[in-house]
Amino acid sequence: MKHTLRLFPVGPGRCLAPSRLGKIQTRLASPLAVLSLFLSTSCGTGNRLALAWEEDFEGSALDEKTWSRTTRGTADWNNTQSQDPALLEVRDGMLVLKGIKNPKPATPAELPDGRISVECDTAAYLTAGVVTAGKHLFAAEGRLEIRARLFGARGAWPAIWLLPDERSGGWPHGGEIDIMERLNHDGMVYQTVHTTYSLSGHENEPPHYGTNTIRPDEFNVYAVEFHPDSLVFSVNGIRTFAYPRVPELEKADQFPFLHPWYLLIDMQLGGNWVGKVAPEELPVEMHIDWVRHYLPKSSARKSRTAKL
Repeated sequence: MKHTLRLFPVGPGRCLAPSRLGKIQTRLASPLAVLSLFLSTSCGTGNRLALAWEEDFEGSALDEKTWSRTTRGTADWNNTQSQDPALLEVRDGMLVLKGIKNPKPATPAELPDGRISVECDTAAYLTAGVVTAGKHLFAAEGRLEIRARLFGARGAWPAIWLLPDERSGGWPHGGEIDIMERLNHDGMVYQTVHTTYSLSGHENEPPHYGTNTIRPDEFNVYAVEFHPDSLVFSVNGIRTFAYPRVPELEKADQFPFLHPWYLLIDMQLGGNWVGKVAPEELPVEMHIDWVRHYLPKSSARKSRTAKL
């Protein structure tokens, strides 16, 4: 959902959208938590950024003008994705994505044509995800933040990430930005970039990922900030790492990030990286409180977030 730019001051260089004040009052239990949220939802470094777009998941249904359900694929990250409506909820101002054990995996012969439900899916585990592809693109400027709570389970692999559309070269030529990936019950998350350059054996020239601690089972704010010469990642306002642009590697597509992106948020179960699933620890959920895109003040009031 897109909102007109209106900001409430909460201190020098910090401000909050008024639609969020009710949630803040009901979800925070201590002065320390209030201070942490104010810092993590700041309107930029100093006064240079302002909130230009947000999705706060109010209401009772997914906004289909912005989001689509992630479809099933053959890669580890999407081979359990399901369209079943029971795996996604919008409730209490949050998007809830679930991962479950399939109660009755079907055989191909049992699949009725045109039906997509838990009862007729062949996968052992089922998950949900959402994506803005074809509906909303984010300009490669300012800062993109997502406030989320990740519940742990062995084999759980929630992720928040960005991909380029085909007009920007597609994947991997247009790059990949992983704002958050968590494995199992880890008390940390990974923040990563992938390019044709990094995937050709140059993962550490320069280093293409970093890790940061989180408050497990609580809400944390995951962010990436775009600059002409770097991407800067953070968790709860604490810097994780910066991936720099190396001018000498321009022809090697080392920094193909200055183009529009679409956002993916998904729960996934199992895979080579995360390992095997413990079915006794399911179901598992991830809760998304909001998505916010801050832009330089010179462009935020003109709503320069990229559109299709």
